[in-house]
Amino acid sequence: MQTAEIKRRFLAHFEANGHTVVPSAPLPAISDPNLLFINAGMVQFVPYFLGQQAAPYRTATSVQKCIRTPDIDEVGKTSRHGTFFQMNGNFSFGDYFKAGAIPLAWELSTTPVQQGGFGLDPERIWATVYLDDDEAYDLWLKTGVPVERIVRRGKADNFWSMGIPGPAGPCSELYYDRGPAYGAEGGPEVDEDRYLEFWNLVFMQYEITDVASKTDFRIIGELPNKNIDTGMGLERIASILQGVDNLYEIDEVRPILARAADLTGKRYGVHSGQAANQSHPDDVRLRVIADHVRTSLMLIGDGVTPSNEGRGYVLRRIMRRAIRAMRLLGWHGKALPELLPVARDCMAPSYPELAADFDRISSAAYAEEDTFLGTLRAGTTILDTAIAETKKAGRSSLPGDKAFQLHDTYGFPIDLTLEIANEQGLTVDADGFRALMTEQRARAKADAKARKTGHTDLSAYRTVLDAHGPTDWLAYETLDTESRVVAIWSGGATVDTAGAGDIVTIALDRTPFYAESGGQDSDAGLLTGPNLRAEIIDVQRPVKGLIAHTVRILEGSLTVGDPVHAAVDPEWRIGARQAHSGTHVVHAALRQVLGPNALQSGSYNRPGYLRLDFAWRGGLSDTTRSEIEEVANLAIRRDLPVEVRHLPLAQARAEGALALFGETYDDTVRVVEIGGEWSRELCGGTHVAHSAQIGSLALTGESSVGAGHRRIEAVTGIEAFRYLARERDLVTQLAAQLKARPEELPDRITTLLARLKQTEREADSLRGRLIDLDADTYAANAVDLDGVAYAGITTTGDARRLAEKVRDRLGRRPGVVGVVGGASIVVAVTPAGVQRGLAANDLIKRLLAGKGGGSAASAQGRADADPAELLDRLRDLARAA
Repeated sequence: MQTAEIKRRFLAHFEANGHTVVPSAPLPAISDPNLLFINAGMVQFVPYFLGQQAAPYRTATSVQKCIRTPDIDEVGKTSRHGTFFQMNGNFSFGDYFKAGAIPLAWELSTTPVQQGGFGLDPERIWATVYLDDDEAYDLWLKTGVPVERIVRRGKADNFWSMGIPGPAGPCSELYYDRGPAYGAEGGPEVDEDRYLEFWNLVFMQYEITDVASKTDFRIIGELPNKNIDTGMGLERIASILQGVDNLYEIDEVRPILARAADLTGKRYGVHSGQAANQSHPDDVRLRVIADHVRTSLMLIGDGVTPSNEGRGYVLRRIMRRAIRAMRLLGWHGKALPELLPVARDCMAPSYPELAADFDRISSAAYAEEDTFLGTLRAGTTILDTAIAETKKAGRSSLPGDKAFQLHDTYGFPIDLTLEIANEQGLTVDADGFRALMTEQRARAKADAKARKTGHTDLSAYRTVLDAHGPTDWLAYETLDTESRVVAIWSGGATVDTAGAGDIVTIALDRTPFYAESGGQDSDAGLLTGPNLRAEIIDVQRPVKGLIAHTVRILEGSLTVGDPVHAAVDPEWRIGARQAHSGTHVVHAALRQVLGPNALQSGSYNRPGYLRLDFAWRGGLSDTTRSEIEEVANLAIRRDLPVEVRHLPLAQARAEGALALFGETYDDTVRVVEIGGEWSRELCGGTHVAHSAQIGSLALTGESSVGAGHRRIEAVTGIEAFRYLARERDLVTQLAAQLKARPEELPDRITTLLARLKQTEREADSLRGRLIDLDADTYAANAVDLDGVAYAGITTTGDARRLAEKVRDRLGRRPGVVGVVGGASIVVAVTPAGVQRGLAANDLIKRLLAGKGGGSAASAQGRADADPAELLDRLRDLARAA
């Protein structure tokens, strides 16, 4: 049974039993700061389980895409570990409990294939329950599982919690006996490879506290609303139903592995059991490739792009591991164009959007491979040198600062440094590397935290939210409100009052200020009162529901409980609306000119200015930029209506509303339309009422912001007018200086540049002739140092060129030439000198205490000492040789 069919049957079974089918959330669509990606089917339902939000349905079912990053280093070493996997789940939010969940699981598992089930042999299914869960035990007996195939197990196996105080409960798991060929008799407690777990039913009925570990906690009572959370590993059930040994053999993975094996000429051997046969390292690498290519496809499909931070770094790491594994197996061509289409064909039956969006996905992936191949070439050379120096010095560990330099300066991933060093019999000072990385990240986090929260701990914001409720946010309705101060923070702590000159963060009971989000900068404005005048510096939403304002008190004082008048700067808001609507117009123009694959991947706008990042390979020509600008301004000229609608998320997507990949959206979303279908996007920003209110729009720049991504910058409204006025004044000045009409400027400037290049060529030729004359003189005057010709020179010209010219004129004699020019010293050695044992790179390092570098024939370093002193020391080194 193919994996897509397994998914279909699972969802159909639960839908027929009254469950709402909920689509998989995008992999990065989570609000939990402790998780990079969704790692379990229940993650998108956590607010319902915790009682933070009312569930919109009593029962639900989903097949959730998941990634577990701790497994990355284990991929390939066993037949079960994978980075990406899918979790079939059914959920009850206070509806049915054990008596409903157990029969539903049994029915789907054992119903014959012809009748829509999975057709598993009921005589080969085992059930486990928690030690004292008599209710679940009796229900399995009633369902038909015999006593000898029901096993009671302890907390480590059959009790679930999130690892923090909150809901928890006993589990019941289903195992399938794959037969004596896979291990010993005796059930799951004897052999969990033969008896393969395929379904886990979690009965959330308790509240726990004092959590020390998975098995050390205190149950403080039963929950009033008992919930069901079950998970069936799709890859595991697929391996059972397809009669294969491991996840690398199922239909969604094996073709990728097989293609990699074909390309590299390696044989993939199927090895039973959990552990890969370590005498076949090629098997491990092939598994890494298959898993990582599939994972990369799914991540890019959900809007993650390769980068050096967070989710993007995970993606970059797994892509680069797959590419390097191919190279280690002997494939030196580009790997992803050969493998990614195979992964697409494997996954598209379940996720058709991967096929529809493959141009965008492949563009980002192939650009990353191009970038990495360049990084590999440069980084490997530097690493090889560092490894050679480490071995020469008799050390067994590569210094942490060298690994950090490779990572930070050259973009060479630390995991590759570890792998390559290990292949050369070296370790890496991982502690030193981590310490440097921690310092760097701490600086970055401190900067970001200071900007966003003013060093205030998030728990301080949550305390205010719990005490006063959410801020009444009125940014869409009005530009001013009568408000009351409910909290003041200074230096991370709450305070009661603040005075003139202080910069503090405050919360109001209601506010008209737009909080920075969706790429739009926050509003500016004033707070005033009987004894107050304060300016708004920044507005953020540190926790959902609470608006935090950073203010500078200009006059008077501010005390908790004070009434204030909050007023947005109307000119600021006009400019912000123009820029945000302009962003939507540019996005629509991009897609009209370049095609639907030019999708926005990020944006930022403030009054009068916008930038938009989008997926695209290669720069845009001047003609293309002009066309995009014209399409945008024609839309502005047409005075298209701008309308805002609130729709169910599913309906908005069905109507073609564009969403930013990877963002989390509520069940009801805000849709901004410009000219109806001309531009339709999910957006929470402020906008003009008609496109003509944008005024005008001028593109000011276009550049690369990473492999496969470009950035367009533009100005709108009065800023566009000012930009074009400056351009006009510049053209007028140039025309006056060159005594030409504006339309003649391009030809006139081209002619001047051609003349300048010709003059530079003539000057360079003249300099070369002068250097030749000087070289003749210096070579003729070289002194003999016990058989070594030596010339020491200072110059204001090209030191390297002069040194090599003099060296060449020394002919067949052993010779050393030193030239100090500006802040550099160049050492050149003749071929006969090299044969005698002289080497320029050795001389420069001895001269400069280990600094500088080059080859035996020519080397260069920084000349920090007196030039005459340096040349005297070089002469002594040459004589000693």
